[in-house]
Amino acid sequence: MTAGETVRGLLELTRPVNVVASSVLTFIGAFVAGGVAGDPLAVAAAVAATGLAVGAGNAINDYFDREIDRVNQPDRAIPRGAVSPRGALVFSVALFAGAVAFALTLPRLALAIAGINLLALVAYTEVFKGLPGLGNALVAYLVGSTFLFGAAAVRGDGELVPAIVLFILAAVATLTREIVKDVEDIEGDREEGLNTLPIAIGERRALAIAAVLLGAAVVASPLPYVRGDFGVAYLLVVAPADAVMLAAAYESFRDPTVGQSRLKYGMFLAALAFIVGRAALELPAV
Repeated sequence: MTAGETVRGLLELTRPVNVVASSVLTFIGAFVAGGVAGDPLAVAAAVAATGLAVGAGNAINDYFDREIDRVNQPDRAIPRGAVSPRGALVFSVALFAGAVAFALTLPRLALAIAGINLLALVAYTEVFKGLPGLGNALVAYLVGSTFLFGAAAVRGDGELVPAIVLFILAAVATLTREIVKDVEDIEGDREEGLNTLPIAIGERRALAIAAVLLGAAVVASPLPYVRGDFGVAYLLVVAPADAVMLAAAYESFRDPTVGQSRLKYGMFLAALAFIVGRAALELPAV
């Protein structure tokens, strides 16, 4: 393998799209907390820590899954020989070290979240991935916590209610989508011997649990407006986001593929609601 192929393989290990998406979510969390302009260095450190940690977590997952990937994903970097298992492990450790270095510059709460997340990323493949529902819940927590991490980076231990609501809504919506995706993939998962939640308790029951959880998150979504954190602009965007996600959960009982795809759009719209809610506070009064 040439040096260029190795570099390309290392980049693939990080899943660049996931790295960018997670970093953007952390930025949104900081923006919702109102600290982007006030503490740009903390925002930059939080975004960098998130990107490095996600890249490290993806790389370590490929290291642990290398034997399975030789059968199921032979084109990935390790199976095709672009990166050696040892190289992937060393690369992951280096990325984790960079994430820790940036996290150490942040307030205590952000540092605590970073520490928990780093442990979760390492433990996911070896401990949680094969446990019905728990692997889904851990992924959901990690997605939602990016918002909370960004907010904690700029607010320390201060008022974080809007970010907490965003964390809950994003985590539950992600959990719902993860369960629906498991229903969608149930035949392939059975063939691979996996014990996902739909396999363990049945498809309908799994979808019902997902729908109930999402309904609870939707009920909580107006809280920033009720508390006075955001104004009517927030409600005008979060209401259709809630409607899209509830409709997607209902659609999942008929067509899981369509349902999980629409849930993703609802999640993006919900994140936009928080951006709009925060941005409206910055507009001068007329």
